[in-house]
Amino acid sequence: MEIPILYEDNHLLIVEKPINVPVQEDRSKDQDLLTILKQDLKMRYNKPGNVYLSLVHRLDRPVGGAIILAKTSKAASRMADILRKRELERKYLAIVRGKVASRNGTLEHYLQKDRRKNEVLVVHPNAENAKKALLHYRVLGQKDKLSLIEVRLVTGRSHQIRVQLSAIGNPLFGDQLYGKRINNVGQQIALWAYELSFIHPVKKERITVQSNPPKKFPWNIWNKHIIKNEI
Repeated sequence: MEIPILYEDNHLLIVEKPINVPVQEDRSKDQDLLTILKQDLKMRYNKPGNVYLSLVHRLDRPVGGAIILAKTSKAASRMADILRKRELERKYLAIVRGKVASRNGTLEHYLQKDRRKNEVLVVHPNAENAKKALLHYRVLGQKDKLSLIEVRLVTGRSHQIRVQLSAIGNPLFGDQLYGKRINNVGQQIALWAYELSFIHPVKKERITVQSNPPKKFPWNIWNKHIIKNEI
């Protein structure tokens, strides 16, 4: 499996994760991103023994786009600190069902994860294990009962974007977990990790990478030129 590299140096590896590939080994035993990239580094650099590579953050299996991995424990530790301080800027493109009520907005919910069902619920702030979820969004276009929006994550909760957009009545196109009443089985979730921006943990310079979604339905409703110029 060929994984496009968006940025690489001695400390970090940023790649474009393919859709439907788990970021690390899970119960499915399908090929996972971390294992593929470790094998690639071992071959490309003729490294003996085990290769160090660590996920800085995660993407849900059906979601594609830009993701960061650390090539050293030093970089991993510093990137974890950047993530904790919310200094990693993460932007996503999402296509949702329906017309979004406001063209710009901030969503704040409290989420609780049901690990048995692998499902996240919106709950009261005082509920047990409730975690605050915050994101900003802006609508880039609307067509054919669908809306294209840009999402900027503030927190990074499990299934956060999917749950919060569903909670306001605009589930993601193709999301059969949080939009099963409106989406059809087999449809691909329209959520893409579009942009990452942060200060390099070692070089101390700003790194910004972008990854464009695939040129197929429903993304091709809005062509690449429109997406680029709206963002």
